[in-house]
Amino acid sequence: MPAKPLVSPQTRNNWSIASLLFVSGVLVFFSSFFFLLFPGGYEGGRNPAYRAELLSMSHATWDILHTWAGVTMIAAAALHIPLHWAWIVTMAKRVVNISLGRCERMNAKGQWNLMIDAVLALAALLTALSGLYFLFTPGGQGQAGLLWSRPVWDTLHTWAGVVMAAASVLHFAIHWRWVTQVTGKMWRTLLPQT
Repeated sequence: MPAKPLVSPQTRNNWSIASLLFVSGVLVFFSSFFFLLFPGGYEGGRNPAYRAELLSMSHATWDILHTWAGVTMIAAAALHIPLHWAWIVTMAKRVVNISLGRCERMNAKGQWNLMIDAVLALAALLTALSGLYFLFTPGGQGQAGLLWSRPVWDTLHTWAGVVMAAASVLHFAIHWRWVTQVTGKMWRTLLPQT
C-alpha cells in the first residue's frame, strides 16, 4: 500500500486559511452583486412595496450573509498575514534596498506579485475598515458618521471592494500552481487509499 502524500503542518495551515479566505471571499463577492442589483435602504427605502429577493433570499438575509462572510474574511486575513509576515518584512526591506540602490531589481514576476499584493492589502484594509464602520454604526443613509457621511463610506466600501476583488483574482492566478498542487495533496491525504 503506497504511503499517503504528506503535507507539512505549515502548508496545511496556509492551505486551510487560504481556503477560508477563498470561500468567504466568494460569498462576499456574490452577495455584493445582490446589493448592486437591488440598492436601497431598508426594504428599498421609501417604497414599502419593495421586496427584492434573489434565490429566495430577502434583502436582510443577503445583508447577514454579506456581513458575516466579510467578518470571516477579516478574521482569516488576520491569520493569513502573520503566516506570511517574514515574506512581507523581507520584501519591504528589499524594496527599500532597491530604492536606495543597495541591491538589484526584482524580476518581472516578483515585481508583479509584490504590486498585486500591495494593492490587495490596501484595498482589503479600506474594505474591512468601511465594512466595520457599517457593522458598528447602523443608521440611515444621510446620517453623518465618523469622518464622513454614510454615503461616502458606502462609496469607499464599494470601490475598495471592487479593487480588492480584481486584485484577489490576480493574486489567485499568480499562486494557481501552489493552489492546485497543495489541494491535490490535501485531497489525496483525506481520501482512502486502495
